[in-house]
Amino acid sequence: MGRRPARCYRQSKGKPYPKSRYCRGVPDPKIRIYDAGMKRADVDFFPLLLHLASWEKENVTCEALEAARVAANKYMVKNAGKEAFHLRVRVHPFHVLRINKMLSCAGADRLQTGMRGAFGKPTDTCARVQIGQVLMSIRCKDNHEAVAEEALRRAKFKFPGRQKIIKSNNWGFTPYKREDFLIWRKEGRLINDGAHAKLLTHKGALSKRDACEIFERPAKICGIPNHAQ
Repeated sequence: MGRRPARCYRQSKGKPYPKSRYCRGVPDPKIRIYDAGMKRADVDFFPLLLHLASWEKENVTCEALEAARVAANKYMVKNAGKEAFHLRVRVHPFHVLRINKMLSCAGADRLQTGMRGAFGKPTDTCARVQIGQVLMSIRCKDNHEAVAEEALRRAKFKFPGRQKIIKSNNWGFTPYKREDFLIWRKEGRLINDGAHAKLLTHKGALSKRDACEIFERPAKICGIPNHAQ
């Protein structure tokens, strides 16, 4: 018996059904790598960020996520270089799909009981995505924007439903706007933390800070950047 088509499980309804001590025997998801490219690049290295966002509420199988990752990674490596980007898959297939296997051989009606006890056995995993949720992200330099956009466009064909490619206003994978990031960098408020950056405020113990990390005013007021006039 072959694999059931993903269109049978596309509709997202009911409660999540994750792998647990009650839900055993779940097969491993097909996608095992969620980061590709130059994933150890510093936060200052790749300022541009592009998202591939889902425009429907649906289930996305682990096979679709793996196929999209391979397609986007292959195009970026070929046209930009393997050290010119950082690709990240943003959703994980935690939801378990079930199948009630039915016999199709001769005399099957004597062996199976139809809808009696039809809960099903685990057969696959998928990710439950919402409208506007980011599926994949690519951070790169500004001169590779067209290549990254084309890579995400090719990845769209591996997913069901509709998706949109969105250019982010943030600096890389950080939650800070690009103009705010540059200002805080000049002020010395940012501490590099891999692909992210920590923002220093005016609060905290002075004994644990260097002289250059002490500030009089907060970096944000009610979530709004507070830059010097």
